[in-house]
Amino acid sequence: MSLNLTILGCHSATPRINAFPTSQYLEINNRHFLIDCGEGTQRQMRKYKVGFSKIDHIFISHLHGDHFYGLVGLLATYGILSREKELHVYGPKGIKKVTLLQLKISQSHAQYPIIFHELTSKESELIFEDDKVSVRTIPLNHRVYTNGYLFTEKEKPRKLNMLNISGYPEIDKADYLNIKAGKDVVLLNGETVLNKQLTIAPTKPLSFAFCSDTYYKPDIIPIIKNVDLLYHEATFLADREDLAKKTKHSTSKQAAQIAKDAFAKQLVIGHYSGRYKDISLFKNEAKEIFENTELAEPGKTFSID
Repeated sequence: MSLNLTILGCHSATPRINAFPTSQYLEINNRHFLIDCGEGTQRQMRKYKVGFSKIDHIFISHLHGDHFYGLVGLLATYGILSREKELHVYGPKGIKKVTLLQLKISQSHAQYPIIFHELTSKESELIFEDDKVSVRTIPLNHRVYTNGYLFTEKEKPRKLNMLNISGYPEIDKADYLNIKAGKDVVLLNGETVLNKQLTIAPTKPLSFAFCSDTYYKPDIIPIIKNVDLLYHEATFLADREDLAKKTKHSTSKQAAQIAKDAFAKQLVIGHYSGRYKDISLFKNEAKEIFENTELAEPGKTFSID
């Protein structure tokens, strides 16, 4: 099991020469996801060698331009590249209409299936699941309907403890599948051998929580409890909490408090306001509350094995 997060863009509002709006590439348990798609995402994907063809699922947090204006360009490029396999796009209600309208008017004909999953619930819900990963929404508090996303590995089966199994000669290879499935073994003498004696627990599933634009919202903590890696926006420093409240964004200290209260293993902050020239101030401030804090920066990768 492994988790790798590559930051493609991490600044707020308008793109600048060396500042790209939000976009992230997540590899988790051999699955590949694009999270948000601000302007310049395609360029960043190429720069940091993100394989276009690997992505089958795109998650958009909300319909502000710095989080989705790069989407239609990416979809058009997939058409140019003769993509054939289906692509799933998850996002707020309205994303289908605005995206298909742009593709239609620009005559960017996509020959591959685009399947939209429009979200409206204000409660956390399971929106994607396969045999390796599940994805839940994290309802946030922004000026428009907004979700974060929680990506969690599926727990693997318990492993056979061959050393202990060898102590029971009547346990046959034919029993192994049942043991892996969690069943106890009843011996001929009626003795029950508990499954935990015959197996080794798998490694703990890894998880990543993406918390996009939001005002301080502590009621998300139960959803992201014990998350391994948390990305939480931090648009302002604490001295502008008044502006954070007005624009429904968070400060670095508020992001750190969420990480601390959720018992997150590591915090990554980003979405910095352009008013700040020195982003190290965000890290310094957050570390006062949550020590294991890192800054999002384009091209930076966070890995957990």
